[in-house]
Amino acid sequence: MKLWATIIKDVRILLRDRVGILLMFGMPILLVIVVTSIQKNTFDLLNKNKVSLVLCNKDSGESAQQFIQAIDKIGMFAVINVPKDENDVQFKKYIHNKDALIGIIIPSNFSVQITAKAKKLAGKALNSFGLEGDSIENKSTDIDPVTLYYDPILQESIKLSIKGALSSALQMVESRQVLRNLYFSINEKQLPDSLENDMLNNKIAIDEIPLSNDANENLPNVTQHNVPAWTIFAMFFVVLSLGGSVVREKLNGSFIRLRTLPTNYYIALFSKQITYLIVTLLQAILIFAIGIYLFPFIGLPALRLPSDIIGLVLVTLICGWCAVSYAICVGVFSNTQEQANGFGAISIVILAIIGGLMVPAFAMPDSFRTLMKISPLHWCLEAYYGLFLEGGKLKDVYSNVIPLFAITIILQLLTFWGLKRKNLI
Repeated sequence: MKLWATIIKDVRILLRDRVGILLMFGMPILLVIVVTSIQKNTFDLLNKNKVSLVLCNKDSGESAQQFIQAIDKIGMFAVINVPKDENDVQFKKYIHNKDALIGIIIPSNFSVQITAKAKKLAGKALNSFGLEGDSIENKSTDIDPVTLYYDPILQESIKLSIKGALSSALQMVESRQVLRNLYFSINEKQLPDSLENDMLNNKIAIDEIPLSNDANENLPNVTQHNVPAWTIFAMFFVVLSLGGSVVREKLNGSFIRLRTLPTNYYIALFSKQITYLIVTLLQAILIFAIGIYLFPFIGLPALRLPSDIIGLVLVTLICGWCAVSYAICVGVFSNTQEQANGFGAISIVILAIIGGLMVPAFAMPDSFRTLMKISPLHWCLEAYYGLFLEGGKLKDVYSNVIPLFAITIILQLLTFWGLKRKNLI
Protein backbone atom coordinates (compact mmCIF):
# COMPACT_ATOMS: atom_id res chain seq x y z
CA MET A 1 0.00 0.00 0.00
CA LYS A 2 2.86 2.39 0.82
CA LEU A 3 4.37 1.77 -2.61
CA TRP A 4 1.05 2.32 -4.38
CA ALA A 5 0.40 5.55 -2.46
CA THR A 6 3.87 6.80 -3.31
CA ILE A 7 3.39 5.98 -7.00
CA ILE A 8 0.10 7.93 -7.03
CA LYS A 9 1.91 10.89 -5.44
CA ASP A 10 4.65 10.78 -8.11
CA VAL A 11 2.07 10.54 -10.91
CA ARG A 12 0.27 13.62 -9.60
CA ILE A 13 3.53 15.55 -9.44
CA LEU A 14 4.34 14.45 -12.99
CA LEU A 15 0.94 15.48 -14.36
CA ARG A 16 1.41 18.97 -12.92
CA ASP A 17 4.60 19.34 -14.96
CA ARG A 18 2.96 20.14 -18.31
CA VAL A 19 6.17 21.43 -19.88
CA GLY A 20 7.95 18.24 -18.91
CA ILE A 21 5.17 16.10 -20.40
CA LEU A 22 5.31 18.11 -23.61
CA LEU A 23 9.07 17.63 -23.84
CA MET A 24 8.86 13.91 -23.08
CA PHE A 25 6.14 13.15 -25.64
CA GLY A 26 5.76 16.05 -28.05
CA MET A 27 9.41 16.68 -28.88
CA PRO A 28 10.32 13.04 -29.75
CA ILE A 29 7.21 12.67 -31.91
CA LEU A 30 8.10 15.82 -33.82
CA LEU A 31 11.73 14.75 -34.15
CA VAL A 32 10.99 11.26 -35.45
CA ILE A 33 8.56 12.60 -38.07
CA VAL A 34 10.80 15.46 -39.25
CA VAL A 35 14.10 13.54 -39.26
CA THR A 36 12.60 10.47 -40.95
CA SER A 37 10.96 12.63 -43.63
CA ILE A 38 14.23 14.44 -44.34
CA GLN A 39 16.31 11.27 -44.46
CA LYS A 40 13.73 9.60 -46.71
CA ASN A 41 14.44 12.26 -49.32
CA THR A 42 18.16 11.50 -49.01
CA PHE A 43 17.50 7.77 -49.41
CA ASP A 44 15.26 8.40 -52.41
CA LEU A 45 17.80 10.70 -54.05
CA LEU A 46 19.84 7.75 -55.23
CA ASN A 47 17.24 4.98 -55.01
CA LYS A 48 14.13 6.41 -56.67
CA ASN A 49 14.58 10.06 -57.57
CA LYS A 50 17.08 11.26 -60.17
CA VAL A 51 20.00 13.55 -59.50
CA SER A 52 19.79 16.71 -61.59
CA LEU A 53 22.80 16.98 -63.93
CA VAL A 54 23.61 19.84 -66.32
CA LEU A 55 25.68 18.67 -69.33
CA CYS A 56 27.76 20.73 -71.76
CA ASN A 57 29.14 18.65 -74.65
CA LYS A 58 31.87 20.56 -76.50
CA ASP A 59 32.76 17.52 -78.63
CA SER A 60 30.93 16.42 -81.79
CA GLY A 61 32.54 12.98 -82.02
CA GLU A 62 31.03 9.53 -81.56
CA SER A 63 32.68 8.80 -78.22
CA ALA A 64 31.05 11.84 -76.63
CA GLN A 65 27.64 10.65 -77.82
CA GLN A 66 28.37 7.18 -76.44
CA PHE A 67 29.29 8.73 -73.09
CA ILE A 68 26.00 10.67 -73.00
CA GLN A 69 24.06 7.50 -73.87
CA ALA A 70 25.88 5.62 -71.09
CA ILE A 71 24.89 8.36 -68.62
CA ASP A 72 21.25 7.98 -69.66
CA LYS A 73 21.43 4.20 -69.22
CA ILE A 74 22.66 4.56 -65.63
CA GLY A 75 19.18 5.83 -64.77
CA MET A 76 20.13 7.96 -61.78
CA PHE A 77 20.45 11.32 -63.59
CA ALA A 78 17.98 13.88 -64.90
CA VAL A 79 20.11 15.46 -67.64
CA ILE A 80 19.82 19.13 -68.61
CA ASN A 81 21.69 19.79 -71.89
CA VAL A 82 23.16 23.24 -72.50
CA PRO A 83 24.80 24.72 -75.63
CA LYS A 84 28.43 23.82 -76.25
CA ASP A 85 29.45 27.47 -76.47
CA GLU A 86 28.39 28.05 -72.85
CA ASN A 87 31.29 29.56 -70.90
CA ASP A 88 32.34 28.45 -67.41
CA VAL A 89 30.65 31.36 -65.65
CA GLN A 90 27.31 30.73 -67.36
CA PHE A 91 27.65 26.99 -66.78
CA LYS A 92 28.32 27.36 -63.06
CA LYS A 93 25.17 29.48 -62.66
CA TYR A 94 23.04 26.37 -63.17
CA ILE A 95 24.49 24.91 -59.97
CA HIS A 96 24.60 28.21 -58.07
CA ASN A 97 20.90 28.72 -58.90
CA LYS A 98 20.11 25.17 -57.69
CA ASP A 99 18.91 24.07 -61.15
CA ALA A 100 21.24 21.07 -60.84
CA LEU A 101 23.37 19.42 -58.16
CA ILE A 102 26.21 18.48 -60.52
CA GLY A 103 27.55 19.59 -63.89
CA ILE A 104 29.73 17.90 -66.54
CA ILE A 105 31.75 19.48 -69.33
CA ILE A 106 32.97 17.11 -72.07
CA PRO A 107 36.12 18.66 -73.69
CA SER A 108 36.19 19.39 -77.42
CA ASN A 109 38.86 16.79 -78.22
CA PHE A 110 37.30 14.01 -76.15
CA SER A 111 36.50 11.60 -79.03
CA VAL A 112 39.86 12.09 -80.77
CA GLN A 113 41.77 11.34 -77.59
CA ILE A 114 39.61 8.32 -76.73
CA THR A 115 40.22 6.91 -80.23
CA ALA A 116 43.99 7.47 -80.00
CA LYS A 117 44.25 5.80 -76.61
CA ALA A 118 42.09 2.89 -77.76
CA LYS A 119 44.38 2.32 -80.76
CA LYS A 120 47.42 2.35 -78.51
CA LEU A 121 45.91 -0.15 -76.06
CA ALA A 122 44.72 -2.41 -78.88
CA GLY A 123 48.20 -2.31 -80.47
CA LYS A 124 49.83 -3.28 -77.17
CA ALA A 125 47.40 -6.16 -76.75
CA LEU A 126 48.07 -7.50 -80.25
CA ASN A 127 51.84 -7.20 -79.81
CA SER A 128 51.63 -9.17 -76.57
CA PHE A 129 49.87 -11.97 -78.51
CA GLY A 130 52.67 -12.01 -81.10
CA LEU A 131 50.51 -10.22 -83.66
CA GLU A 132 51.35 -7.03 -85.47
CA GLY A 133 49.54 -4.02 -84.05
CA ASP A 134 49.72 -0.28 -84.56
CA SER A 135 52.78 1.20 -82.93
CA ILE A 136 52.21 4.69 -81.50
CA GLU A 137 54.52 4.49 -78.52
CA ASN A 138 55.93 7.95 -79.10
CA LYS A 139 52.55 9.67 -79.36
CA SER A 140 50.82 11.07 -76.32
CA THR A 141 47.52 9.39 -75.61
CA ASP A 142 46.59 11.27 -72.47
CA ILE A 143 42.92 12.17 -72.31
CA ASP A 144 41.87 15.59 -71.08
CA PRO A 145 39.75 15.14 -67.94
CA VAL A 146 35.99 15.43 -67.98
CA THR A 147 35.21 18.35 -65.66
CA LEU A 148 32.73 17.62 -62.87
CA TYR A 149 31.23 20.52 -60.96
CA TYR A 150 29.15 19.82 -57.88
CA ASP A 151 27.18 21.71 -55.27
CA PRO A 152 29.20 21.88 -52.00
CA ILE A 153 26.09 20.87 -50.02
CA LEU A 154 26.24 17.42 -51.65
CA GLN A 155 27.21 14.81 -49.07
CA GLU A 156 30.53 13.08 -49.67
CA SER A 157 28.96 9.61 -49.82
CA ILE A 158 26.48 10.72 -52.51
CA LYS A 159 29.22 12.53 -54.46
CA LEU A 160 31.37 9.37 -54.45
CA SER A 161 28.42 7.30 -55.71
CA ILE A 162 27.86 9.78 -58.55
CA LYS A 163 31.55 9.87 -59.43
CA GLY A 164 31.68 6.06 -59.45
CA ALA A 165 28.70 5.86 -61.82
CA LEU A 166 30.24 8.41 -64.20
CA SER A 167 33.59 6.60 -64.11
CA SER A 168 31.83 3.38 -65.10
CA ALA A 169 30.23 5.20 -68.05
CA LEU A 170 33.63 6.51 -69.17
CA GLN A 171 35.15 3.04 -68.83
CA MET A 172 32.36 1.66 -71.02
CA VAL A 173 33.15 4.18 -73.77
CA GLU A 174 36.87 3.42 -73.67
CA SER A 175 36.31 -0.36 -73.62
CA ARG A 176 34.01 -0.07 -76.63
CA GLN A 177 36.67 1.70 -78.68
CA VAL A 178 39.42 -0.76 -77.68
CA LEU A 179 37.18 -3.69 -78.59
CA ARG A 180 36.40 -2.18 -81.98
CA ASN A 181 40.07 -1.62 -82.75
CA LEU A 182 41.03 -5.17 -81.74
CA TYR A 183 38.29 -6.70 -83.88
CA PHE A 184 39.15 -4.57 -86.91
CA SER A 185 42.88 -5.29 -86.62
CA ILE A 186 42.24 -9.06 -86.57
CA ASN A 187 39.35 -9.33 -89.04
CA GLU A 188 39.77 -6.11 -91.09
CA LYS A 189 36.07 -5.36 -90.79
CA GLN A 190 33.78 -3.56 -88.41
CA LEU A 191 32.63 -5.21 -85.19
CA PRO A 192 28.97 -6.24 -85.63
CA ASP A 193 26.63 -4.25 -83.38
CA SER A 194 24.98 -7.39 -82.03
CA LEU A 195 28.33 -8.87 -80.97
CA GLU A 196 29.44 -5.55 -79.50
CA ASN A 197 26.31 -5.29 -77.41
CA ASP A 198 26.59 -8.90 -76.26
CA MET A 199 30.18 -8.40 -75.15
CA LEU A 200 29.68 -5.06 -73.40
CA ASN A 201 26.20 -5.39 -71.94
CA ASN A 202 26.34 -8.96 -70.66
CA LYS A 203 26.61 -7.96 -67.01
CA ILE A 204 26.50 -10.37 -64.10
CA ALA A 205 23.45 -9.76 -61.91
CA ILE A 206 23.89 -8.91 -58.22
CA ASP A 207 21.38 -10.20 -55.70
CA GLU A 208 21.01 -7.89 -52.70
CA ILE A 209 20.25 -9.85 -49.54
CA PRO A 210 20.25 -7.99 -46.22
CA LEU A 211 21.79 -9.96 -43.36
CA SER A 212 18.95 -11.28 -41.24
CA ASN A 213 18.60 -13.74 -38.38
CA ASP A 214 15.11 -14.76 -39.41
CA ALA A 215 13.60 -16.04 -42.64
CA ASN A 216 12.43 -12.59 -43.76
CA GLU A 217 14.64 -10.67 -46.16
CA ASN A 218 12.92 -7.31 -45.84
CA LEU A 219 15.08 -4.48 -47.09
CA PRO A 220 15.85 -1.97 -44.33
CA ASN A 221 14.41 1.48 -44.84
CA VAL A 222 14.62 4.93 -43.29
CA THR A 223 11.80 4.16 -40.83
CA GLN A 224 13.48 1.04 -39.45
CA HIS A 225 16.61 3.11 -38.81
CA ASN A 226 15.06 6.25 -37.34
CA VAL A 227 12.16 5.10 -35.18
CA PRO A 228 14.28 2.95 -32.81
CA ALA A 229 16.96 5.65 -32.58
CA TRP A 230 14.59 8.47 -31.66
CA THR A 231 12.62 6.24 -29.31
CA ILE A 232 15.80 5.81 -27.30
CA PHE A 233 16.44 9.56 -27.44
CA ALA A 234 12.93 10.19 -26.10
CA MET A 235 13.42 7.74 -23.24
CA PHE A 236 16.61 9.38 -22.03
CA PHE A 237 15.09 12.84 -22.27
CA VAL A 238 13.00 12.05 -19.18
CA VAL A 239 16.07 13.50 -17.46
CA LEU A 240 14.51 16.96 -17.93
CA SER A 241 11.46 16.00 -15.87
CA LEU A 242 12.75 13.33 -13.52
CA GLY A 243 16.11 14.97 -12.79
CA GLY A 244 14.36 18.23 -11.95
CA SER A 245 11.86 16.39 -9.77
CA VAL A 246 14.66 14.82 -7.71
CA VAL A 247 16.31 18.22 -7.25
CA ARG A 248 13.04 19.79 -6.10
CA GLU A 249 12.50 17.08 -3.51
CA LYS A 250 16.03 17.56 -2.25
CA LEU A 251 15.56 21.31 -1.91
CA ASN A 252 12.17 21.16 -0.20
CA GLY A 253 13.39 18.62 2.34
CA SER A 254 11.42 15.58 1.17
CA PHE A 255 14.41 13.29 1.61
CA ILE A 256 15.00 14.52 5.14
CA ARG A 257 11.33 14.07 6.08
CA LEU A 258 11.40 10.51 4.77
CA ARG A 259 14.01 9.67 7.42
CA THR A 260 11.51 10.59 10.16
CA LEU A 261 8.52 8.82 8.65
CA PRO A 262 7.61 5.13 8.67
CA THR A 263 7.80 5.14 4.87
CA ASN A 264 11.05 3.59 3.76
CA TYR A 265 13.19 5.79 1.49
CA TYR A 266 13.85 2.88 -0.81
CA ILE A 267 10.12 2.58 -1.43
CA ALA A 268 10.04 6.24 -2.46
CA LEU A 269 12.97 5.80 -4.83
CA PHE A 270 11.49 2.60 -6.22
CA SER A 271 8.22 4.43 -6.78
CA LYS A 272 9.89 7.10 -8.91
CA GLN A 273 11.59 4.45 -10.99
CA ILE A 274 8.34 2.57 -11.61
CA THR A 275 6.45 5.77 -12.46
CA TYR A 276 8.97 6.98 -15.00
CA LEU A 277 9.63 3.51 -16.34
CA ILE A 278 5.94 3.44 -17.27
CA VAL A 279 6.46 6.84 -18.92
CA THR A 280 9.30 5.46 -21.07
CA LEU A 281 7.15 2.49 -22.08
CA LEU A 282 4.34 4.86 -23.09
CA GLN A 283 6.84 6.88 -25.12
CA ALA A 284 7.99 3.76 -26.97
CA ILE A 285 4.43 2.56 -27.60
CA LEU A 286 3.39 5.98 -28.90
CA ILE A 287 6.37 6.37 -31.26
CA PHE A 288 6.04 2.78 -32.53
CA ALA A 289 2.32 3.38 -33.15
CA ILE A 290 3.13 6.54 -35.12
CA GLY A 291 5.63 4.58 -37.20
CA ILE A 292 3.09 1.82 -37.90
CA TYR A 293 -0.11 3.80 -38.48
CA LEU A 294 0.76 7.45 -39.22
CA PHE A 295 3.87 7.12 -41.41
CA PRO A 296 2.06 5.46 -44.36
CA PHE A 297 -0.42 8.40 -44.46
CA ILE A 298 2.39 10.95 -44.83
CA GLY A 299 4.31 9.05 -47.49
CA LEU A 300 6.83 7.29 -45.24
CA PRO A 301 7.49 3.52 -45.02
CA ALA A 302 5.51 1.82 -42.27
CA LEU A 303 7.40 0.51 -39.26
CA ARG A 304 7.75 -3.28 -39.12
CA LEU A 305 7.92 -4.64 -35.59
CA PRO A 306 10.38 -7.47 -34.85
CA SER A 307 9.07 -11.03 -34.83
CA ASP A 308 10.22 -11.43 -31.21
CA ILE A 309 7.71 -9.15 -29.43
CA ILE A 310 8.73 -10.46 -25.99
CA GLY A 311 12.34 -9.61 -26.80
CA LEU A 312 11.24 -6.12 -27.93
CA VAL A 313 9.37 -5.55 -24.65
CA LEU A 314 12.31 -6.71 -22.52
CA VAL A 315 14.83 -4.61 -24.44
CA THR A 316 12.51 -1.59 -24.12
CA LEU A 317 12.22 -2.20 -20.36
CA ILE A 318 15.98 -2.35 -19.82
CA CYS A 319 16.49 0.75 -22.01
CA GLY A 320 13.81 2.59 -20.04
CA TRP A 321 15.26 1.50 -16.69
CA CYS A 322 18.71 2.72 -17.75
CA ALA A 323 17.22 6.07 -18.84
CA VAL A 324 15.39 6.46 -15.53
CA SER A 325 18.51 5.50 -13.57
CA TYR A 326 20.56 8.09 -15.45
CA ALA A 327 17.94 10.80 -14.82
CA ILE A 328 17.80 10.11 -11.07
CA CYS A 329 21.59 10.07 -10.89
CA VAL A 330 21.77 13.47 -12.60
CA GLY A 331 19.16 14.83 -10.19
CA VAL A 332 21.04 13.55 -7.13
CA PHE A 333 24.33 15.20 -8.10
CA SER A 334 22.77 18.49 -9.26
CA ASN A 335 22.38 21.33 -6.78
CA THR A 336 19.71 23.25 -8.68
CA GLN A 337 17.00 22.45 -11.18
CA GLU A 338 18.80 24.57 -13.77
CA GLN A 339 21.90 22.42 -13.34
CA ALA A 340 19.89 19.22 -13.73
CA ASN A 341 18.10 20.46 -16.87
CA GLY A 342 21.19 21.98 -18.47
CA PHE A 343 23.59 19.13 -17.77
CA GLY A 344 20.91 16.52 -18.48
CA ALA A 345 20.00 17.91 -21.91
CA ILE A 346 23.59 18.52 -23.03
CA SER A 347 24.86 15.17 -21.77
CA ILE A 348 22.07 13.26 -23.54
CA VAL A 349 22.85 15.00 -26.82
CA ILE A 350 26.57 14.19 -26.42
CA LEU A 351 25.85 10.57 -25.50
CA ALA A 352 23.51 10.33 -28.50
CA ILE A 353 26.23 11.65 -30.82
CA ILE A 354 28.99 9.34 -29.59
CA GLY A 355 26.46 6.50 -29.25
CA GLY A 356 25.72 6.40 -32.98
CA LEU A 357 22.23 7.92 -33.00
CA MET A 358 23.25 10.88 -35.15
CA VAL A 359 26.39 9.57 -36.88
CA PRO A 360 26.55 5.86 -37.82
CA ALA A 361 29.08 3.88 -35.86
CA PHE A 362 30.86 2.65 -39.02
CA ALA A 363 31.48 6.28 -40.06
CA MET A 364 33.22 7.22 -36.82
CA PRO A 365 37.01 7.31 -36.34
CA ASP A 366 38.55 4.52 -34.30
CA SER A 367 38.96 6.73 -31.23
CA PHE A 368 35.23 7.43 -31.11
CA ARG A 369 34.37 3.77 -31.65
CA THR A 370 36.11 3.06 -28.35
CA LEU A 371 34.47 6.05 -26.68
CA MET A 372 30.97 5.07 -27.80
CA LYS A 373 31.06 2.01 -25.54
CA ILE A 374 30.59 4.22 -22.49
CA SER A 375 27.33 5.58 -23.90
CA PRO A 376 24.25 3.64 -22.76
CA LEU A 377 22.43 4.95 -25.84
CA HIS A 378 24.88 3.01 -28.02
CA TRP A 379 23.99 -0.31 -26.40
CA CYS A 380 20.27 0.53 -26.58
CA LEU A 381 20.60 1.33 -30.28
CA GLU A 382 22.56 -1.81 -31.08
CA ALA A 383 20.00 -3.96 -29.26
CA TYR A 384 17.12 -2.30 -31.12
CA TYR A 385 18.91 -2.59 -34.48
CA GLY A 386 19.51 -6.27 -33.80
CA LEU A 387 15.74 -6.69 -33.48
CA PHE A 388 14.41 -4.21 -36.06
CA LEU A 389 17.04 -4.44 -38.81
CA GLU A 390 18.64 -7.86 -38.41
CA GLY A 391 15.51 -9.80 -37.55
CA GLY A 392 17.12 -11.10 -34.38
CA LYS A 393 15.59 -12.38 -31.17
CA LEU A 394 16.42 -11.65 -27.55
CA LYS A 395 19.21 -14.24 -27.51
CA ASP A 396 20.85 -12.47 -30.45
CA VAL A 397 21.14 -9.15 -28.59
CA TYR A 398 22.42 -10.42 -25.22
CA SER A 399 25.84 -8.95 -26.07
CA ASN A 400 24.23 -5.50 -26.06
CA VAL A 401 21.76 -5.99 -23.21
CA ILE A 402 24.41 -7.19 -20.72
CA PRO A 403 26.62 -4.04 -20.99
CA LEU A 404 23.46 -1.91 -20.79
CA PHE A 405 22.40 -3.73 -17.63
CA ALA A 406 25.88 -3.23 -16.17
CA ILE A 407 25.75 0.52 -16.86
CA THR A 408 22.32 0.66 -15.20
CA ILE A 409 23.63 -1.03 -12.05
CA ILE A 410 26.58 1.39 -11.95
CA LEU A 411 24.17 4.34 -12.20
CA GLN A 412 22.07 2.89 -9.35
CA LEU A 413 25.15 2.50 -7.15
CA LEU A 414 26.30 6.05 -7.96
CA THR A 415 22.85 7.33 -6.97
CA PHE A 416 22.96 5.63 -3.55
CA TRP A 417 26.53 6.80 -3.00
CA GLY A 418 25.55 10.38 -3.88
CA LEU A 419 22.58 10.33 -1.50
CA LYS A 420 24.67 9.00 1.37
CA ARG A 421 27.44 11.50 0.63
CA LYS A 422 24.92 14.34 0.97
CA ASN A 423 23.38 12.75 4.10
CA LEU A 424 19.99 12.45 2.43
CA ILE A 425 19.52 8.83 3.45
